[in-house]
Amino acid sequence: MANKTNSLAHTKWVCKYHIVFTPKYRRKIIYNQYRTDLKDVFKQLCAYKGVEIIEGHLMADHVHLLVSIPPKISVSSFMGYLKGKSALMMFDRHANLKYKFGNRHFWAEGYYVSTVGFNEATVKKYIQEQERKDIMQDKLSVKEYEDPFKGQG
Repeated sequence: MANKTNSLAHTKWVCKYHIVFTPKYRRKIIYNQYRTDLKDVFKQLCAYKGVEIIEGHLMADHVHLLVSIPPKISVSSFMGYLKGKSALMMFDRHANLKYKFGNRHFWAEGYYVSTVGFNEATVKKYIQEQERKDIMQDKLSVKEYEDPFKGQG
């Protein structure tokens, strides 16, 4: 799965991101029933957007996600969606949280994101192989073209 390439209509892509975010005031609230509900909420919301959760850990006071986000969705718009909708869904499921978190702010502002990509040697090797493949393809498809505007003779 490390080098799994996804595709859209005219695009091949591997866009993986490591994302970390915290509850408001870094409260140690992610445990017991909240933990299982958050897990279900994240799975549901990611499925709606076509985002694959590769790895995820819900710690007591922060969340780690390794996700594969399609290039048609920016990381910032996905995070706004994920944090906003998950907060609303958690407040709907657990009405008592409204008193702990005023104004329905479940998550703290901001997040940490890092791209997870190929290493440099892998990219160099891929580029060299692509060049070799293109040269071979050109050699196989070399065809002498006649100019149709020149007369025969």
